[in-house]
Amino acid sequence: MLLITCPNCGPRDETEFHYGGQAHIAYPENPAELTDAEWSRYLFYRENPKGAFAERWVHTGGCRKWFNAVRDTVTYEFKSIYTGAAPAATGAAAAATNGGQK
Repeated sequence: MLLITCPNCGPRDETEFHYGGQAHIAYPENPAELTDAEWSRYLFYRENPKGAFAERWVHTGGCRKWFNAVRDTVTYEFKSIYTGAAPAATGAAAAATNGGQK
């Protein structure tokens, strides 16, 4: 069982959270102008790295707020947790320098 630290509620059991996919994916500016291939690439194609990966999580069993996390996909260890308002570079830099949860 994982212990995930919600930025608003503190450490909680993983059963209180739901995974929301890869973090920092920009919505297309004009989705109606995309071809079917471009739209399917936006919807379904995501990175699948071995190691640090930026993800979105929601605390459904608590505050119901979304946040981002950098998690190691090999060890499942959360390297950094930050709010969605934080820029992508801040979260990635924190994971590289912090080595632990914020």
